[in-house]
Amino acid sequence: MRTEHLPSRRFARAARVASAAILLCAGCRQDMHDQPRYTAFKPSTFFGDGSSARVPVAGTVARGDLRDDELLYTGKQGEEPAKVFPFPIDDAVMSHGRERFDVYCSPCHGRTGAGDGMVVQRGFTRPPSIITGRLLEEPPGHFFEIISNGFGAMPDHAAQINVRDRWAIIAYIRALQLAANATIDDVPPAERARLQ
Repeated sequence: MRTEHLPSRRFARAARVASAAILLCAGCRQDMHDQPRYTAFKPSTFFGDGSSARVPVAGTVARGDLRDDELLYTGKQGEEPAKVFPFPIDDAVMSHGRERFDVYCSPCHGRTGAGDGMVVQRGFTRPPSIITGRLLEEPPGHFFEIISNGFGAMPDHAAQINVRDRWAIIAYIRALQLAANATIDDVPPAERARLQ
């Protein structure tokens, strides 16, 4: 047996195996980047109506769009504005409500809800105070309706503020109303001494 040709045979065999592997991989190529798809609003030759946009199947609901809690999503109990909140209000909800109020509401309504926000100081229409007058008597569902659909000069905020955040803002509005109209008699007796 001649050993001088052994390395070249091994090299030739390795080259054949590598070539076969390359050909095999090329034959199994999956073009995920080149798959059939439709670009939005482009016509289709596949569907009879020529449209690539399809109507959802009747009775189906997109993930995340099931609105099975009427109170949470409409702010109503029957046909009337809700007088209750759809979930318990705790410190975390109040803190989040304050943060969302400061972002979305304070530019017009001001940090205290008096209607003296920065855009009002720059000449825009002054909104009504949410801490005095008739709005003290309105139920939480009324505020949900206004935030969701707008009223007068106030635009709707349904696209910017998600449903749970709207309720958190309303809880904070209630706290602002209570704070603005509180008297010393509203303070627990144990805490009054600290204030005086």
